[in-house]
Amino acid sequence: MPRKPNPAKRPARAADAIDYGPLENWVGFRLRMAQAASFQAFARLTHDMRIRPGRFATLMLIGRNPGISQTALSQANGRDKSTLTPVLNDLVKRGLVKRERTPDDRRTYQLTLTAAGNRALKQLTACALRHDRNLDRIIGPRDRTRFVSLLQRIETALSNDKANGRSSKRG
Repeated sequence: MPRKPNPAKRPARAADAIDYGPLENWVGFRLRMAQAASFQAFARLTHDMRIRPGRFATLMLIGRNPGISQTALSQANGRDKSTLTPVLNDLVKRGLVKRERTPDDRRTYQLTLTAAGNRALKQLTACALRHDRNLDRIIGPRDRTRFVSLLQRIETALSNDKANGRSSKRG
């Protein structure tokens, strides 16, 4: 028999009628749901700019690493090159990023922010700081360091498993 949702566990919302089954307590599902909620909150703060969190991260990485190659950016951003290309195309089209071939290897592009890209990054960073302060309020100052450390541990372990060609299953 399906388990009835426990209204004391979550705030009331339309999804309360849903039986999540084992998803209810699976870390991966909770990470995904927290990410979706975080991205939506960030989007509300940056509504006028129409820049999603992934594009903000891309702008930040380019801004902090002028001349970065697309390959290095894709690794730093956790995206493969095929999913990064449309993001870069959009940012170039918007006039926020400049893509130039490197003089020594015509197959490689260097990425830099334009003046408009720098202005957008400054505005987005202010929004991101407000967003991060809100997340700090939710997590609590005592748990923040531990929470970030746990997220980094998950990222590192799963990235290492992928690099070593194995699943993260133990046994």
